[in-house]
Amino acid sequence: MLFNKKILITLIACGTIAIPIDAQAISVSSFIEKPIKQKTEWETKFEQKIPTYTVPLASTYQGQASFYGPGFYGNRTANGEVYRPGTMTAAHPSLPFGTRVRVTNLNNGRSTVVRINDRGPYVGGRIIDLSETAADSIGMIHSGVAPVKIQILN
Repeated sequence: MLFNKKILITLIACGTIAIPIDAQAISVSSFIEKPIKQKTEWETKFEQKIPTYTVPLASTYQGQASFYGPGFYGNRTANGEVYRPGTMTAAHPSLPFGTRVRVTNLNNGRSTVVRINDRGPYVGGRIIDLSETAADSIGMIHSGVAPVKIQILN
């Protein structure tokens, strides 16, 4: 927006802008301050909080495990990693990322160690979601779901 010299001098006298008086015209759009955006009630209520975890070390618990397969390859996990084939990883609803856990299939006694890098499972009654490689290593690929024991290692 351009102003002539008379309007410009009025703006300068009011203290709105400060520029040299001999200027013929000026664009004042760059001098307009942006208002500070106030958070709405919705944004305040659902503002993402940094979770804190209080998980006792070396705790053990049991429940149902499932696995996620090739359909998720190449997608990002909750901690930002790209999910790749052959990884020994798992999703857990609340354990901190990077936590290593031993998962034991209670049907056959086979166990493996996985690293938590994702959130889930989102199906009721399940406590962990294993990568396809981890599920195969404990022999639960064919059943899809298995009773497991989880032991937190670190």
